[in-house]
Amino acid sequence: GATNNTQGSVVTGANVEMIPGLNTLGVSLARIDYAPGGLNPPHTHPRATEIVFVLYGELDVGFITTANVLVSKHIVAGEVFVFPRGLVHFQKNNGYMPTAVIAAFNSQLAGTQSIAVTLFTSSPPVPDNVLTKAFQMGTKEVTKIRAKLSAMK
Repeated sequence: GATNNTQGSVVTGANVEMIPGLNTLGVSLARIDYAPGGLNPPHTHPRATEIVFVLYGELDVGFITTANVLVSKHIVAGEVFVFPRGLVHFQKNNGYMPTAVIAAFNSQLAGTQSIAVTLFTSSPPVPDNVLTKAFQMGTKEVTKIRAKLSAMK
């Protein structure tokens, strides 16, 4: 896939919205391609656990438990990693070559909620005073982040 975007990654999904035959089967897939330095930014899948299988290349992956503990690993071609349902997780290609994975989900429509995009580009917007307090930053910083993330949508 084309990874020439701000994150350096692209997700090509295969879920019930694209393949109606998946309806009621509780399974879907995605291929994720990463440029060197590419990131699949912190996100969650509210309706599914995800397992990734590295086709080629390498990734640094991780998820954060509900006890706020990072569980992470460096994975290479032929290896797998599991991200439990609903937990914030990420994948980053810190290597010098492109990387690709197949991701499998135990849901026909896993859903994806990108943390930064959700918080800073929702409509209507999350109030500034919520974001400034939560992230201990000023309104100017919130405005800058909103502008950058809105341009990516």
